[in-house]
Amino acid sequence: MNGAEHILTVDPPKLAVSETPSPAALKLGAIDSLRHHWPEYAMEAGLLGAFMISACIFGALFEFPHSPVHQAIASVWLRRLLMGLAMGCTAMAIVYSPWGKQSGAHINPSVTLTFLRLGKIQRWDALFYIAAQFAGAALGVLVVAHFFGMELSNPAVRYVVTVPGKHGLGVALLAEFVIAFGMMTIVLHASNDHRLADYTGLFAGLLVAAYITLEAPFSGMSMNPARTMGSAYSAELWTGIWIYFTAPPLGMLAAAEIYLWSKGRNAVQCCKLHHSNEKRCIFCGANGGFAS
Repeated sequence: MNGAEHILTVDPPKLAVSETPSPAALKLGAIDSLRHHWPEYAMEAGLLGAFMISACIFGALFEFPHSPVHQAIASVWLRRLLMGLAMGCTAMAIVYSPWGKQSGAHINPSVTLTFLRLGKIQRWDALFYIAAQFAGAALGVLVVAHFFGMELSNPAVRYVVTVPGKHGLGVALLAEFVIAFGMMTIVLHASNDHRLADYTGLFAGLLVAAYITLEAPFSGMSMNPARTMGSAYSAELWTGIWIYFTAPPLGMLAAAEIYLWSKGRNAVQCCKLHHSNEKRCIFCGANGGFAS
């Protein structure tokens, strides 16, 4: 009898992501979603804003012609490698930050749309996440432009815009699709494997670093419609903008379809990049995420 009692009182696994959303959670409309989940929306805006601030500062540091760092490092490839490392570390810091642990650190409309397709985020949450991401990206660039306008607007930096490279629009389109496909494939496989879940942010950051180093000459390495729009808005440079609104979401959605085909829908647990923490989850209800 005592053994049975012990079995019945065993604590659930820490990664409690398979809970079925409560009826109240499923019925949240626009106003209620905004009322209860606005902190997560604000966090998404702040996190992507921080990413853009980092991108602008490091972009000016490495590429502004009068920057001491630019003058000290003649190799374009080496500067791009250092930029990749800086932004990869920024991405990791965002995922593992307190805000990243609570919002899920999507910081990308393509990621949010993919998890909407997978049924892991509600419609209004997805809409407000995407709106917050676009606002955060634009504001992040504007903040840096306010303090470092000349350095950021210089033609060598150009508000760190992402535009197709010398190989043309078709190559840029394909490159954006491939890197987005690769990122979502890694995120899904890592975040849904209990042995790898805590390292999802690390893998994502390493991919960002590799992509900037190796892929940036082809498309500017965006993988993110909001990130591209944030820079394009300040630079007033819209070259190939349609690429960054089509290829990244299509690449991530394709990765999700293949994952579903190979693993099944139940294999997708939650849409946070880092879930095993004490922060509430508005997606699966962990840590009181459905409480109102």
